Amino acid sequence: MPITRLLIEDFITQSQSQPIFDVRSPAEYEHAHIPSANNLPLFSNEERKVVGTAYKQESKQRAIKIGLEYFGPKMVKMVEEVEQMVEARGVKEKKQQEERRVFVYCWRGGMRSAGVAWLLDLYGFKVYTLVGGYKAYRNWVLKQFEKEYPISIIGGYTGSGKTETLHRLNAMKEAVLDLEGIACHKGSAFGNLGQPVQPKQEMFENLLATRLYELMVLQQAEHIWTEDESQRIGEVNIPIRLYSFLRTRSLYFMDIPFEERLNYIAEQYGQFEKDKLISATIRIQKRLGGLETKTAVNCLLENDIKGAFAILLKYYDRFYNKSMHNQRENVDLLMHKIAIETVNPVVNAEQVRKVYRNQAVISPASL
Repeated sequence: MPITRLLIEDFITQSQSQPIFDVRSPAEYEHAHIPSANNLPLFSNEERKVVGTAYKQESKQRAIKIGLEYFGPKMVKMVEEVEQMVEARGVKEKKQQEERRVFVYCWRGGMRSAGVAWLLDLYGFKVYTLVGGYKAYRNWVLKQFEKEYPISIIGGYTGSGKTETLHRLNAMKEAVLDLEGIACHKGSAFGNLGQPVQPKQEMFENLLATRLYELMVLQQAEHIWTEDESQRIGEVNIPIRLYSFLRTRSLYFMDIPFEERLNYIAEQYGQFEKDKLISATIRIQKRLGGLETKTAVNCLLENDIKGAFAILLKYYDRFYNKSMHNQRENVDLLMHKIAIETVNPVVNAEQVRKVYRNQAVISPASL
């Protein structure tokens, strides 16, 4: 059965819900990869260095011979590993051979993916490889950030429950782009508390592009909600082209009283260890100010969580308000301010959606 070489668009479309294998080294895979791919390394990190050195300093033929020495003893194990993954997806040996489809890529669609594809094809899998390899995929990722999307932004000062409102909209079958969820960070100095390790920048971009593709192509979403964010979320950045576009979208600003937000955020972050809260506070000392930082830390030491976050919340309110106006040229035209009494994501999601739908039915011709 011939091996099929696919261009990136076809590779992405046809590999949905199918096993994908990244045959690059573990280090390359760990840095970033196609989000749904499994690592099936042809070479270990050290073996890759040896083969690469031979290719550069001796010859292509010498590198291939060394590579074959590494590849040979691994063949059976690699076939068994792929077989186990395919069968785990419900594709058994007795089913039609065309159902045993696997998708393979390496860095540039060269010898590594060709070698593994040959082996899996020989064993009886229907194999598809990616023309241009992971490099072609990265070009596809970057192009996703140049597009325009039917996105609306949920805004609000810190403690408004924006993320929770976004999650509630998702539960209401609204299309949602959860930037903080993809970044594994809640955006502020306290944003890493209770979160898994953040992806590297390149992997964050891969995950973000995949989600946009899912929303627009697989789900064919006509409208998408996301949360108002700074360009930087912890250690990763929203790609500048996408971020600039988001600054032009309608902002549905939940205007919630300070005391309600303070109660909410104190409850949310009061569960974390005192030393982590103090460390996060000290990280913003330069912007918060020495006296305010000292007072907030003393409040934390005395278990006065609300006292500490009252100081921090005032700082974040000033910061958010400044950013909101500096980063949007027509903020007054883009903003739909929604007066809300309390932080209740269930109720607030309904209110935000209602205002959006009311705005959506007003056509330019009727203005």
